[in-house]
Amino acid sequence: MEEKDDRKSVLLIEDEDNIALALEFLMQRQGYRVERIASGAGALEHVAAARPDLVVSDVMLPEVSGYEICQRIKAAPALSAIKVMILTARGTEMERRKALALGADGFLSKPFDTGELLSQVAGLLERA
Repeated sequence: MEEKDDRKSVLLIEDEDNIALALEFLMQRQGYRVERIASGAGALEHVAAARPDLVVSDVMLPEVSGYEICQRIKAAPALSAIKVMILTARGTEMERRKALALGADGFLSKPFDTGELLSQVAGLLERA
């Protein structure tokens, strides 16, 4: 008989290995179950299959942007309750407004403070 894993799940969509590995390590250390994909291609299908509690996505990804992924998740009735956090190196106020307008639940500029990241992630997962 399989044991149920009650940990909150996070899907990282990040194409830069060093950032993805750091994020994965930080979140696993907090007790979250973490999966990672490195491209926007197929991201929506992956989200639909895995049903993570939170998607943390970079904006600039190969094939499909993090903004588009966010917008598609929030537009799909079966997925819209999934929390989405956007990470971007373009941390302008306009980028933040765009992310939130597309349905993002959280936004963080790179480089980010790990404490701030974990605080936002914990807050989003409490509401998941």
